[in-house]
Amino acid sequence: MQAILVGFMGSGKTTIGSLLAQKLKTQHYDLDDLIIQQAGRSITEIFAQSGEEYFRHLEQQKLSQALTNKGILSTGGGTPTIAPNAAVLKASSTPVIWLTAKDQTILERVTQDQSRPLVNDLDQNSLLQLKQKRETLYAAVADLTINTDYLTPLQIVQKIQEWLTN
Repeated sequence: MQAILVGFMGSGKTTIGSLLAQKLKTQHYDLDDLIIQQAGRSITEIFAQSGEEYFRHLEQQKLSQALTNKGILSTGGGTPTIAPNAAVLKASSTPVIWLTAKDQTILERVTQDQSRPLVNDLDQNSLLQLKQKRETLYAAVADLTINTDYLTPLQIVQKIQEWLTN
């Protein structure tokens, strides 16, 4: 991997990961998509039918496998919140980039997205409490933090590219 993106849901990991991979002429891997491919069902279905613990088990397997690939990896919002995943991210020689955004920005981006199990299960206050709780976990694995609120996706990618080449 050339870079790993972490952050709360709606922070832009998939969008930025895809664009960054295009700019660097490399592959983009989305950890949730890798899990969906392996499980043969959506994240929502995995949570509903098998529970979060099973999902996190699949996530841990796929994270370790994905780190052997060349390219950009966008993780799920909860990936670094599980201790074994955080340890893998921290031990990796690949730079981990934390994409952040203000609470209001996150709510605007995710509240209409029915494909996110936690959005369906939590009210806005609970969602923001979860975001706040996770921030220290993201910070613990991150080598670089970028606030995405007032930047375009291209500006974010440019910042990452500049940082990666320095």
